[in-house]
Amino acid sequence: MAEKKLIDALAAEVIEELVKLKYSYNSLCGYRSSFKRICKFAEERGEKYFSELLGRQYLEEKYNCSIDYKAHPFPPKSQHAIRSIRLLGDYQLHGVVVRRIVKRKGYVKPPQFEQALIAYEKECQENEYSRRGMRTRLQRLFFFVDYLSLRNVMSLKEITPALISDYVVYISPKHEKSMASILTTLRVFLRFLFHHEYTEVDLSLSVPKQSKYYYPSIPATWKPDEVQKLLAAVDRGNPSGKRDYAILLMITKLGLRVGDVKALKLSELNWSTKTMTLIQEKTKQETTYPILHDIGWALIDYLKNARPVCSTSHVFIRMIPPYEAFGEHANLHHMITKYIRRAGIDVPRGKRHGLHSLRHTLASTLLEQGASLAMITEVLGHLNSKSTSVYLHTDIKHLKDCALDPEEVLANE
Repeated sequence: MAEKKLIDALAAEVIEELVKLKYSYNSLCGYRSSFKRICKFAEERGEKYFSELLGRQYLEEKYNCSIDYKAHPFPPKSQHAIRSIRLLGDYQLHGVVVRRIVKRKGYVKPPQFEQALIAYEKECQENEYSRRGMRTRLQRLFFFVDYLSLRNVMSLKEITPALISDYVVYISPKHEKSMASILTTLRVFLRFLFHHEYTEVDLSLSVPKQSKYYYPSIPATWKPDEVQKLLAAVDRGNPSGKRDYAILLMITKLGLRVGDVKALKLSELNWSTKTMTLIQEKTKQETTYPILHDIGWALIDYLKNARPVCSTSHVFIRMIPPYEAFGEHANLHHMITKYIRRAGIDVPRGKRHGLHSLRHTLASTLLEQGASLAMITEVLGHLNSKSTSVYLHTDIKHLKDCALDPEEVLANE
């Protein structure tokens, strides 16, 4: 363990690190003032070193903040104080500045099921589920765990087929697609419990099967002129605009998923062949995309004239210090929302308008232009054409060709 530093020396080192991370002048002034108040608080109590206990006492006395401030909503006007305490604590422990603190606690596993849930999570990791996939599976599973707690089940061995049946009735109001996914996750978990002897009976056999077929909603798409308005609304004269324009072009013209755009690395750009090769986050398939003329120039403009100098290898990064890749859960929805408003595009109430809708628009446009379903499947990076077939519902022009002539039908009766 590193030797503890005097609290004023620790605060000075944190400020020095923030300077290196290019925090703004105003932010630095704010943290200097905050650290000064914390140091004074420590001095009044005869404390020479920072500790988590000291931090909690400071927040409680000065801001009426709960001891468990990581798990509860922030009290009014306490966010900056909490952030200051976390900066000192994290830097003392790890020697680094952690950009964001945890605002909400994660799922709290009931003690009676904790061991089995941790073991199941480990198996999911060993099976190389993606982070997103594992998170989704666990969220579905926690529905069942919460139901067990609701029924006062204190041991996994108390789970019965009747209890599972009651649970199915309990969740039946959910969407058919969600129902099928939840039951599949439950079946896999119960099979895991049996194979690892947490239960004496294979209860997965008691989970009813639910057809996964459902009528998917028609994908939300944009008109060609709306896409052009959206792109034209981007201010390419400032760094953020240069970055956003390159991102929007890659999604509208190549159909990349937001996750793949965020994960794109500098090493994956091959300028000599004008291509980029990446592993798709969702399918884990290696895919090569062309760097089209306008995309190439947008990337060059961003990389040469806007992207801050930093150590991260990601192409697209945040434009405020510390300069780093977008967070795992960032869907960049704020980006498209900003430009929709700026472009004056009217979005009907209830219409989905996230960045994924631009991907839908590309697929629908290709279909209208006569592209085959197989080609669109390849462009979008789907594993099979079943996922792509939903776009057939958007091709009104060709759907009209399938319409029957009533007079012809009646004449043949």
